[in-house]
Amino acid sequence: YLGGLTVAVIGTLIYFTTLSPDEINVISKVFGNLVLFGIFTSFIFMAFVKKINAYEAFVDGAKEGFEVAVKIIPYLVAILVAVSVFRSSGTMDYLVNGIRYIVEGLGFDSRFVEALPVALMKPLSGSGARGLMVELMTARGADDFAARASAIIQGSTETTFYVLAVYFGSVAIKNTRHALPCALIAELAGVVAAIFVTYLFFG
Repeated sequence: YLGGLTVAVIGTLIYFTTLSPDEINVISKVFGNLVLFGIFTSFIFMAFVKKINAYEAFVDGAKEGFEVAVKIIPYLVAILVAVSVFRSSGTMDYLVNGIRYIVEGLGFDSRFVEALPVALMKPLSGSGARGLMVELMTARGADDFAARASAIIQGSTETTFYVLAVYFGSVAIKNTRHALPCALIAELAGVVAAIFVTYLFFG
């Protein structure tokens, strides 16, 4: 199953490299809309097959979601404070400048480095990463290489610390064991893949 999915993804990427940007845009929109419609209709269909009242199930889930939201408020406050400290202290700028120095010292293309603030912010805050992406697009233009890389990184990564705080905090689990290192490894893989795809399509 995993091997077949990997082959399908690689085949799709190779196919997209043969298309023009306009053709890629049209196909992406149509495929994305079909996927969303398919997911929505599959929920309705499965509820019908299992004879479940979809509306009542939705209302019950919303009630449980509100209770969980109240429980996780302290964890969310901690994440927001961490995001504020990370941005205000200049730590992110030091990291990005250090990475740029290393990349340029090795003789590699450093255009992607401008998009790394999005990658560094995304594990902490989705809205913060989105704000950095918009700032980059405003300053350099939406068609700039770094702007495109930031958009792909935004879609290829997850708000790791936020998700762990919400999920484990909602069930009062304090010992996350291997969840955090595994999530960060997946986050790094997403960033590397996003940069590779950016060079593949726009490099």
